[in-house]
Amino acid sequence: MEKTFTFFLSTLFLLMASSVMTQTNITTDQLALLSLKSQIISDPFQFLDKSWSPAIFVCHWVEVTCGSRQQRVKSLNLSNMALTGEIPHEFGNLSFLVSLDLRSNNFHGNLPQERQFGFLHQHKEACVGLSFLD
Repeated sequence: MEKTFTFFLSTLFLLMASSVMTQTNITTDQLALLSLKSQIISDPFQFLDKSWSPAIFVCHWVEVTCGSRQQRVKSLNLSNMALTGEIPHEFGNLSFLVSLDLRSNNFHGNLPQERQFGFLHQHKEACVGLSFLD
C-alpha cells in the first residue's frame, strides 16, 4: 500500500512538473513574439493587432505554427504583411524555430547571436528572404 501511494505521488509530481515546464517554455515563445510585435511601428493590415494577444494561446496566432509534440513555436511566416520594425533581442528565445519567412517586410536590426538563436541560425536554408550578417 505504501509503495503504491509513493508511486502515485511520484507520478503526480512528474506530471505537474512537465505541465509547468511546457507552460514556461511556450510562455518564453509568446514573450519573444510579443516583443517582436511591440517593435513593429507599422502594421497597415492590422494582422498582428487582431491576432497576437496574450489572451489567445500563441499556437493559435496568425502565421505561427507550433510543433505537436513540444508545443513550441517552430514556424513563423510574416511574409507579405508590409510590416516595418526592428527585430528585438528576445527573438533569439525562439529556440525551436526551424522556419522563418520575413519576405516583403521592412525589418531592421540584428538577429541574435548563434548561441542564442538556436537551431535556425545553424540551418540558414530554412530561412526564406533572410540574410545572416557575420
